[in-house]
Amino acid sequence: MGRIFTALLFFISTLSLQACTLSGSPDSSDPGLQPADFAQSAEEVTPALTGTTVPNITLNTVEGDSVELLQLVKDKPAVLIFYRGGWCPFCNRHMAQLQEAHAQLTNLGYNVLAISPDKPEYLQASKQEKELSYTLLSDSDMEGSMAFGLAFKVDSTTVARYKKNGIDLEKRSGYDHHLLPVPAVYLVNPDGLITFQYVNPDYKTRIKSEVLLAAAKVYYPDNN
Repeated sequence: MGRIFTALLFFISTLSLQACTLSGSPDSSDPGLQPADFAQSAEEVTPALTGTTVPNITLNTVEGDSVELLQLVKDKPAVLIFYRGGWCPFCNRHMAQLQEAHAQLTNLGYNVLAISPDKPEYLQASKQEKELSYTLLSDSDMEGSMAFGLAFKVDSTTVARYKKNGIDLEKRSGYDHHLLPVPAVYLVNPDGLITFQYVNPDYKTRIKSEVLLAAAKVYYPDNN
């Protein structure tokens, strides 16, 4: 039964992968951005794969301090969550569910890290408002999401519609790159190796807490 369940989890994580060829033009907000750094839609992202090492990206804490990802994961396994921002109701629902599972993940030995394009001050507000006890990190320049192959360009029509509805992507991130990450969850061991991933271009669909907890138990380093 255990082998069947493990195989099922592997199938779920593999099913979520999206393969594509990226295309487009560099973003005017940063001359260093290249077309291959991001996809032109959520369906075209090429996420980091299970069995690969996470890129050593630099993020910012809620206090605005810089921190390297590999430093955060070197002592214990980690759960990495990429989400669109505190303005997204589907993300907020997922974050609340993650809070409910946080104690169990911590008891299993995991460090829980949630990453979004929001600037540190917005992360601080989210943390306090939603009473989140896990770590929130800012990837406002989207270098981290691009390194993980999760970044995609939001089309101008959607950017305008968001702004009309009170969602200012430029204000939230401090950049006018108009990039967002496809929501994703990774399990990473202390060597920085990705042991499990769930990526779904449909931002309304998130991994269920019970599936994440089951995967966390199966892929915990001591079980391998």
